[in-house]
Amino acid sequence: MGTTTVTVLPDAEALADAAAQWLTERAVEHPDKRFAVTLAGGSTPRRLYERLAEPPLRDRFPWARVHWFWGDERFVPPDDAKSNLRMARESLLTKAPVPAGNVHPVPTVGVSPQEAARAYQRNLVAFYGAPRLDPARPLFDVTLLGLGPDGHTASLFPGTPALDERNDWVAAVLGAQPEPRITLTFPALGSSRHVAFLIAGEGKRAVFARFHRGDTTLPAARLHPAGDLTIFVDAAAAAAPLTGP
Repeated sequence: MGTTTVTVLPDAEALADAAAQWLTERAVEHPDKRFAVTLAGGSTPRRLYERLAEPPLRDRFPWARVHWFWGDERFVPPDDAKSNLRMARESLLTKAPVPAGNVHPVPTVGVSPQEAARAYQRNLVAFYGAPRLDPARPLFDVTLLGLGPDGHTASLFPGTPALDERNDWVAAVLGAQPEPRITLTFPALGSSRHVAFLIAGEGKRAVFARFHRGDTTLPAARLHPAGDLTIFVDAAAAAAPLTGP
């Protein structure tokens, strides 16, 4: 594991600006390689995506060599209002010069949730070039995550079997929410050079305090990235200034 950094921002808008700048800097640091990003759903990440697709970051970002994946997806059609793919398309992927071949969505049409999970894992394995994850060669360069009020991240909800998955990279999550979910598991989420949590709003204050203390009853606190962990949190969620991990 690498370092942990907590950055407190005045509000959700400042958080989005800081996180978009951070992501751009991570991408331009590696000019000679493809760069893999795992996207999160939700309103806070959406603001980040919108910033990324606007000047000045739009003009700096190395779109041609960045590949886009999803940490989780609702098992709904891609044009459904609940779809994380639809949100990313509306806020980022159709607003910036993103090559179509660099977008790797979770399949949700014509398959069962279990088949979708297996198909997405095959796509990840093909991209990675090996069926097993090497700790020295992370699958992703940046993984963006949120923190749910119950401590879930991606679609790793409390009490679900996916929390204990150590071999498969992708799992179907049934019964935890009204619609099935497809989620990356801890091994895949943790296989990243940089993991960033985006946490905003007074409603996240209690769960963020537990997460920051390392309360492993929360799924999010059980993630152990191969690389660095950065936490972007706004003042409403942080409740008080934080100076370290």
